[in-house]
Amino acid sequence: MGIYRSGAPVRRVVVTGIGAMSPNGIGREAFWANSLAGRSGVGAISQFDTSGLQVRIAGEVTGFDESAWVDAKERPHVGRVTPLARAAAAEALADAGIEPRGMSREGLREIGVILGSGGGSQAFTEEQYRLFHTGQLKHCSVYVIPTSTIGTLASEVSMYFGLRGFSHIVSTGCTSSTDAMGYAMRMIQSGMIDCVVAGGADAPLAPLIVRGFQLMRIMTQRWNAEPERGSRPFSKDRDGFVLAEGAWFFVLEERERAFARGARIYGELAGYGSTCEAYHRVRLEECGEEPARSIGMALEEAGIAPEAVGYLQYHGTSTELNDRIETAAIKLAFGSHAARLPGSALKSLLGHPQGACGAAGVAAILLAMRDGVVHPTINLEEADPLCDLDYVPKTARPLQFEYAVANCIAFGSKNAALVVRRPE
Repeated sequence: MGIYRSGAPVRRVVVTGIGAMSPNGIGREAFWANSLAGRSGVGAISQFDTSGLQVRIAGEVTGFDESAWVDAKERPHVGRVTPLARAAAAEALADAGIEPRGMSREGLREIGVILGSGGGSQAFTEEQYRLFHTGQLKHCSVYVIPTSTIGTLASEVSMYFGLRGFSHIVSTGCTSSTDAMGYAMRMIQSGMIDCVVAGGADAPLAPLIVRGFQLMRIMTQRWNAEPERGSRPFSKDRDGFVLAEGAWFFVLEERERAFARGARIYGELAGYGSTCEAYHRVRLEECGEEPARSIGMALEEAGIAPEAVGYLQYHGTSTELNDRIETAAIKLAFGSHAARLPGSALKSLLGHPQGACGAAGVAAILLAMRDGVVHPTINLEEADPLCDLDYVPKTARPLQFEYAVANCIAFGSKNAALVVRRPE
């Protein structure tokens, strides 16, 4: 049965390819196997000297070969986020059975790119300032302006594959990739395009960025000696999030197009909701009403009751405020069903990859649908009494479900949610 709005059928949007460059695994299957095993991707920061910092851990994509995606001549002119995004998009396209380099120009015009990123190449820009202020002006990139402009990141993906459809960035903080997938869904539903490469990428690991988060007092400083224990969503002793990088991409297609070419379908994007509390730059409103409303909007579009949802991917940052208020919002959105609804916090395994986190959560949902098992929330040794729902603690759990919700909350009072449906 199709999704309907005002009596008119809306084109359905399915996922036919997944790519992942994650702190706990390079490639879709490594990411998923390590997530199910509860293996943390958090470790000591290796990309720069942390001796003057209070926070010295992060979720890095270790062992990633940037040179496979950006040649040596090009590398000084792009941020690390560019090869991460290219690699994840390439895996998604290959998984979907789409080879852009063998396509006609007309075919390339039929594939768009919508990428969500909180900071884009912000770390690259920080390095350019460092070079300038240390008297190394001649080492600054001639492309400092275009690369520092966040919209160019989508172009880096489009140019690499020769994709000639629209090439857009969505930057809404931590909801960036959730919103990017929501907008890609809307583009396909409207008939504007049939295929979009969509997802999220962020690589925010740089000295000044870490110092900035330190000033806000929202990153954990207690686990430098035991990095894998640092990200602790919903735990009574949590004291802040762990910064991370990564990229997760998808091929989204109009359902009949995917059927016609015999593509494997992981799942369907069935609903999207977005709200703003209009409350504060970084704090959440205590009532949790707007995160709950974004979930309600997504459920309404999907045409399902809260009780139909069988799994939840939490935002779960590991900050005292977020985890407590998100728990309250889930109770508002799902009512009595919240107590029976299992959900996991992927950030316990990765840290917080900023604007890419929503895409990471959707990847976890789709792979859980495929395999009938959901990953655990690790480091949840004693739950906060105000965080009293089923967070799938410690070990993976077999679970079959038809619908899942991916929830995201961002700076600037933003909220976003996606409903994912099992393929028919």
